Amino acid sequence: PQFRQVRVETERGPFPLVFACPEAAARLTRALGAALGRALPSAPPPWPRPPESPLDTSPTSESSASTGHSVCGGFSETYAALCDYNGVSCREEVQWDVDTIYHAEDNREFNLLDFSHLDSRDLALAVSALAYNHWFRGLSCRDLRLGGEVVEQVLHAVSRSPSLEELVLDNAGLKADFATRLAAALGEHPAPPLRSLVLAHGPVDDRGLTALSQRFLLLPGGLRRLSLPHAGLGPRGLWALSRALGSNPAFRSRLQHLDLSRNPGLLGAPDGAGLYSFLAQPNALLHLDLASTDCAVDVLFGALLHGCCPRLSYLNVARNTFSHRKARETPPTLRQFFCSAFALAHVSLAGVRVPPEALRSLFQGLAANTRLSDLHLDLSGCELRSPGARVLRELLGGVSAVGSLDLSDNGFDADLLTLVPVLGKNKALKHLWLGKNFNVKARTLEEILQKLVQMIQEEDCSLQSLSVADSRLKARTSILVNALGSNACLAKVDLSGNLMEDVGAKMLAKALQINSTLRSLTWDRNNTTAVGFQDVARAMQSNYTLTFMALPLSDLTAAYRSAPERTDAVWQKIQWCLLRNGRSPKVPPDQALRLHRGIVTSTAEQMLCRLSGRVQAAARGLRGHPGAQRDLADARELLREARNARSLFPSLAALGRVVAGDGPVRHLLEAVAGDVAKAVDKELQAVLEALVGRAAQLCPRALGAAEGRWGAGGCGGAAAQRLLPPPGLARGALLEQAGQRIHHQLGEVTLAVVTFLTNAVVEELLRELRRVHRALAQHMAGTPGGIGGSPPPAAGRPPQQH
Repeated sequence: PQFRQVRVETERGPFPLVFACPEAAARLTRALGAALGRALPSAPPPWPRPPESPLDTSPTSESSASTGHSVCGGFSETYAALCDYNGVSCREEVQWDVDTIYHAEDNREFNLLDFSHLDSRDLALAVSALAYNHWFRGLSCRDLRLGGEVVEQVLHAVSRSPSLEELVLDNAGLKADFATRLAAALGEHPAPPLRSLVLAHGPVDDRGLTALSQRFLLLPGGLRRLSLPHAGLGPRGLWALSRALGSNPAFRSRLQHLDLSRNPGLLGAPDGAGLYSFLAQPNALLHLDLASTDCAVDVLFGALLHGCCPRLSYLNVARNTFSHRKARETPPTLRQFFCSAFALAHVSLAGVRVPPEALRSLFQGLAANTRLSDLHLDLSGCELRSPGARVLRELLGGVSAVGSLDLSDNGFDADLLTLVPVLGKNKALKHLWLGKNFNVKARTLEEILQKLVQMIQEEDCSLQSLSVADSRLKARTSILVNALGSNACLAKVDLSGNLMEDVGAKMLAKALQINSTLRSLTWDRNNTTAVGFQDVARAMQSNYTLTFMALPLSDLTAAYRSAPERTDAVWQKIQWCLLRNGRSPKVPPDQALRLHRGIVTSTAEQMLCRLSGRVQAAARGLRGHPGAQRDLADARELLREARNARSLFPSLAALGRVVAGDGPVRHLLEAVAGDVAKAVDKELQAVLEALVGRAAQLCPRALGAAEGRWGAGGCGGAAAQRLLPPPGLARGALLEQAGQRIHHQLGEVTLAVVTFLTNAVVEELLRELRRVHRALAQHMAGTPGGIGGSPPPAAGRPPQQH
């Protein structure tokens, strides 16, 4: 049938419109439908399309409802329409943020913190637009209290959105009934796309979790992530959740992230058996956080052994009870789990009182596991004490799976004397935390710190970071700080909470002046004043490698109170140096050479001079001695080489720089630069032809007119002028950037070889000079008057370069 009348129903009443012909009515119908389609892309069409008049969906059509080319799925259009419908002025900054920032970053998570400056009604309208948007995949709000209007629109978006897969509400000030209302909103959606749910620091409680669990039973795709930390959960809610997880097969194959942490007593009741049963079945979990849930750790590992070994990579059971039973024997499941795990990267047992036998089982399992590497194991605050130290001394050497080990706050104290050497022998260990373990007398503390220094000064030391935070070492912190100057392994150090005062800051400044490996430093809570900060700032002018220094907020605040202008000036200087190092973290070659030469040869040259003088004095006393001619010849040759050894380091370093400066690498890069420049020209020409061709395909008439106005060469020739690469692009990229980086790395390797050769030669010279001096002394034993002096004591190897 042909209609000439269109009746529009509105809140103010119906508006009948009569047209002269059916075609006009049809055009209006199509135009209204297209406008509604652009404003509400995901809403169903208000009326069926007439089959005899198909909708024109071309991008230039006035009646097109296509949003394929709209920015961020047409969010701005939807938001403007909703503002108009509600009689509220549209906030242009919301549209600009979405169309510019979100679109440029391809950010599909709508973060309410970006619009926290809006009042509740304006923010609610922005959220309401998500209900009709296909582009955004997530909605997040962290540490922002939401008003009632905004919460209503969040629920509306959950019930209507075709693409809202992730909902994050962390400390959003939600009311106790929100979880129940969220479950109802999920029930209103015919096919909820939700795959990730985070409700943290809010009152979910048992009733809300029970309601949500009933909806989880009906989710065809399950959830990939479920995070409910600090949500007031109880055993009844956990029972309902466990039932949903076990009954819906999609959770076993899809759930990868489960966080129920900081819900005290959650797993302390028998209702927790349902969760253990789910974990014991084969599942897809990668991340499991059950910290502070009163979980029985021994029972948990039994469940994990059967269901989580193949994929679990993150496990946090901190601040729980190891066992709810008073059993003396440790179940074998603990050792079996750590022996069988395939993908573990992080395990935290912090704050769990781990019995010695359980600790033994843990490390026996790790020792037998050949698949794991670089595991972070957190055993801080486990009250291991002497029994735990004995287990570590016995088993840690055979464990290669652990790359990071946190042993802080375990009451080791004097046991560190024997434990530190064992830690140093484990070459898989890269990161170590030992803070709060130094409650010993002064003499013992010095011995422990000397053991630490000896460990990090070993040539084959594998440690990259060391923390002795909150150990209150006071003035003896300088023992460790002094060793940082020549240390070559540590890239990160935490000295905070040691009360080393300005004296320690001065020692730290001296270490920073000559250290070339440290990248990160933390040193707050040390009673440092503006004087100490000034020493460090002055040292940073000579340091080109430290790129990060944690803000020493406590000390900086106290220093600012007493000397605000001075503190502000020195901290700005420190920040400027860190910024400089971050842009170009290289030590100038001349400074690196001076540092290495000073560290390597200063003590060695002194020993050579003293020993050469004594050998020379003995040789003068034996001149003409018939039985000492062979030893005298050796002495003359060694003295000549000892004189040459004083210039060995700079000579080798200079030769290395000359050879590397004009070597095969530079010649190859210069040859390649020409070929790369030609390839760049060809690629730009191909790009130009493709762009002009596509423009001609889409807009042939306009491009033809433009060709006529541009004259010779046309539009393509004018565009080619804009596609000219910067002069020297290939040469600059290869020689100035890649070449400089390669030569810098080669310079470091060359310097290491020069250091090794110098050390080897000097060590051998010292050994031979001592031998010759003893031989000459024996010849002089029967000579009247003897010789002056005595051979110096064996000093071992000269200090190695670090």
